[in-house]
Amino acid sequence: MKMTTLLLLITAVLTALIAGLFYAYSCSVVLGLGKLSNVEYLKSMQSINREILNPVFFMSFMGTAVLLPVSTFVYRAQNPVFIFLLLATVVYLVGVFGVTAAGNVPLNDQLDKFDIAVAAAEAVKRMRESFEARWNLLNNIRTACSIVTVILVICACIWNKVE
Repeated sequence: MKMTTLLLLITAVLTALIAGLFYAYSCSVVLGLGKLSNVEYLKSMQSINREILNPVFFMSFMGTAVLLPVSTFVYRAQNPVFIFLLLATVVYLVGVFGVTAAGNVPLNDQLDKFDIAVAAAEAVKRMRESFEARWNLLNNIRTACSIVTVILVICACIWNKVE
């Protein structure tokens, strides 16, 4: 196996792992969290947002952000593989990485600073209302963009095999 093919396969796996994470979250975790009381919901989200900041998550999330452009560069002379990878890179960097950095992370930071233990019930309710719908919308955008990214990388893999 050529090193370029191995690079493409690793890129595909990391991309699929991230898409799977966001997909599973959108179609299961969010639904379960939505049934919790305001206090339980906010505490759960605070805990999840703190725990996801771990080496395994960073390896796949940041690894995809690095390997997609690297793979695109490596395959720059091979159309249509290059086009699929270029599109995948743009979709991921804007729709997944960008949405996370500009949307989800600031919401997570805002929630992390919120002291549930001393907040009145009305403040807890307002925090959930200002957080939940927006965060879920952004997560659904990340999920859709991740899935599109995976499809594009799979197309690159298929066309790489054909050529």
